[in-house]
Amino acid sequence: MNGYDVTFRDNRDWVEFGASYVHSDAFKALFRDGMALVEETASYLDGDGRDESRLTSRDATLSYAAESMRLTTLLMQIASWLLVQRAVAEGEMTPAQASEEKHRVKLGVTEPPKAEAFALLPMRLQQLIVRTRRLHSRILHLDSLIAEDRPTPRPIASPVAAQQGLLQSVFGQRREG
Repeated sequence: MNGYDVTFRDNRDWVEFGASYVHSDAFKALFRDGMALVEETASYLDGDGRDESRLTSRDATLSYAAESMRLTTLLMQIASWLLVQRAVAEGEMTPAQASEEKHRVKLGVTEPPKAEAFALLPMRLQQLIVRTRRLHSRILHLDSLIAEDRPTPRPIASPVAAQQGLLQSVFGQRREG
């Protein structure tokens, strides 16, 4: 094969990525970096960015408004995901609860800005967008790895179906006997 195949005897040999990752130094660094990016972007948009947007053309101002809203939305999704994962790491939330929260916070794939509109933006905003999109891609990847660890919920059979199964097993045994 590829030289990397590993056969596990049972689940005791299996280490869940999500459970180990949220307790790792790598996650702590990701959390710090992600939250710092949220703060840096908010500070920029409320300060220098606001001033820079006033000094641009009408088209650039429209692009600035649209892209800053998209950027803010993306950063809110990132911050929410990071906070949920930290809550799991600190035992404030179970992985199952985190999975349920995932339905409220959508980490969907977003379209990149159009090249023409992106070129009109101030350089600092362009850099923040690139950094945020890179972080978002990384989190999407981590989220998919963590989701693979979580067992998929099995449908619960209805009580009627369970009774029918019991009846079939009883009557099936009598016919054979």
